[in-house]
Amino acid sequence: MSNDQPLWTDVCALEDIPRRGARVVKTQSGCVALFRSVDDGVFALDDRCPHKGGPLSQGIVHDRSVTCPLHNWVFSLETGEAKGADTGIVQTYPAEVRAGRVHLDLRRLAAKVA
Repeated sequence: MSNDQPLWTDVCALEDIPRRGARVVKTQSGCVALFRSVDDGVFALDDRCPHKGGPLSQGIVHDRSVTCPLHNWVFSLETGEAKGADTGIVQTYPAEVRAGRVHLDLRRLAAKVA
């Protein structure tokens, strides 16, 4: 297997993440927030706003965005980019749902600390 291929690992059940909510997964690379949209899309981002370090997992999920609980900056769950007049980006990670289970790509997480 190539080192470019994802190395998926099962992290939780889809139902463990509330719709329009989040769950934090602690990894060796830091905390990753898993977000679930109303249409069951799952997105993985660093659990830290680049503005003031706010815990994005405690933010408000709407559409495919999350609003930071500290200063209301809005980030795309798909790209991690700040929306509107704000600038900044949050690291995103590949996530997928298979048979009701959420999987993260360990290779991308490991690359975070490399």
